[in-house]
Amino acid sequence: MRDQQLRTSRRRSVILRGLNRSTQPPVNSWEPRYRRYVITSDVLVTLLTSLCVGGLVSTGGAALFKDLTLGFLTVITVLCSLAMNRAWHPTVLGQGAEEYVRLGRGMFAAAVALGLAGLATGVVSTRPWVFVVIPATAVVGLGFRYLLRQVLHRARYEGECLLPVMAAGSVETVRDLIKRTKDAPHVGWRVDAVCTVDGEGVGGMEIDGVSVIGTIDQLADHVRRGGYRIVAVTSDSYWTPRRLQRLAWQLEGSGAEMVVAPTLMEVAGPRLHVSGVLGMPMLRVSAPAFTGMRRVVKGVMDKVGSFVLIMLGLPLMITAALAIMVDSRGPVFYTQKRVGKDGKEFTIVKFRTMVRDADRIKKRLADVNEGAGVLFKMRKDPRVTRVGSLLRRYSIDELPQLFNVLSGSMSLVGPRPPLPEESARYEPDVRRRLLVKPGLTGLWQVSGRSDLSWEEAVRLDLRYVEDWSLAMDAMILWKTFRAVLGGQGAY
Repeated sequence: MRDQQLRTSRRRSVILRGLNRSTQPPVNSWEPRYRRYVITSDVLVTLLTSLCVGGLVSTGGAALFKDLTLGFLTVITVLCSLAMNRAWHPTVLGQGAEEYVRLGRGMFAAAVALGLAGLATGVVSTRPWVFVVIPATAVVGLGFRYLLRQVLHRARYEGECLLPVMAAGSVETVRDLIKRTKDAPHVGWRVDAVCTVDGEGVGGMEIDGVSVIGTIDQLADHVRRGGYRIVAVTSDSYWTPRRLQRLAWQLEGSGAEMVVAPTLMEVAGPRLHVSGVLGMPMLRVSAPAFTGMRRVVKGVMDKVGSFVLIMLGLPLMITAALAIMVDSRGPVFYTQKRVGKDGKEFTIVKFRTMVRDADRIKKRLADVNEGAGVLFKMRKDPRVTRVGSLLRRYSIDELPQLFNVLSGSMSLVGPRPPLPEESARYEPDVRRRLLVKPGLTGLWQVSGRSDLSWEEAVRLDLRYVEDWSLAMDAMILWKTFRAVLGGQGAY
């Protein structure tokens, strides 16, 4: 026992000597560089779009000077609006929907400001700039932001452009944080060191390969010496309001951002609000939005979007139907009872991808089920036909579900529609998936599809139910196209 304590003490001394060699925090040079790329991209997009699109809507002739003046004012208005809406703030660049929300909000504010200026001055010629130039700038700017984000995410998957994180909390919650950062490197966090209450990890000086370099009391000193960009405070009985406040004071001027995990529930996004009540910071958790104007907008988008996709996908669906008829005997479509919003059953429509007696054969395959939880899945399901395998890989078999969306029983984005026998086995918390319409796609679709564990699939569906927003829907739809084209997790 004494020998183990001596070895632990020597290891800690080596780590601390290494930290003491660097008293100045290292500079994450990629952060300001990436921010400069984003700002430069927005400026160039605004200038070029105003020049090209503005030239098309220009009245020409004697009004050319006025058009040039309006173009210059449009560029200035857009850039100022983006800056005022904090569209270039480092904390939103490179991840999440908030970056795109702020970009859209800035463009909308610029259009409103330019339109009001036109009304106030009686300049009618501002209309093309408000209704054509600025929307075009928003679309092109969104595309360039997306491309820059993909470059950043690719670098993060290769272990670059990551923010060094110091984690502080209990062993269990720190281990969970380390696992999540490794599973999602695109977020940009890399836990480099840990502080715990007693300065110990799991059976020594490490937690899942990350060194425990000291106690929580020494946290601020280690952060200043090590130059960590993020201090992630996870749950532990040690943390009291007074200790958290003292830590925030100690970290001032260190260049580190303090992030505290509330650990109340897995709720994020627009439902979380921090406000001061009686001099105390309070975390407000608003109720999830199951009704209201946003849901009306979502319903309209479902109807319009499904109709447009049906029209665009009609040639592909006809081709798939013919291939199914030639490949195997049986009906083209496969119908099945599924459970929708509030537990109401509806009939889902898909292209048939299996042999005709697939449901009867399924009972004989129960012993080789590879599905998670209540799901039945097999990577090499003998019931799947040759054409069916191709249709499943690229989710073409699910295109007829657009008619379910058009009829109102499903949504474009939502939780996975379960079978009646699956929903009958749901625990009370899992039944919250039925509070909204099931979706043609969802977080489960863009996060691994059939490769997900049952617990992870449930967590993603519940997260969608709790944190739904129009921006999240737009992001999921975009990621769905990428996941489908790549055939990720489909079998």
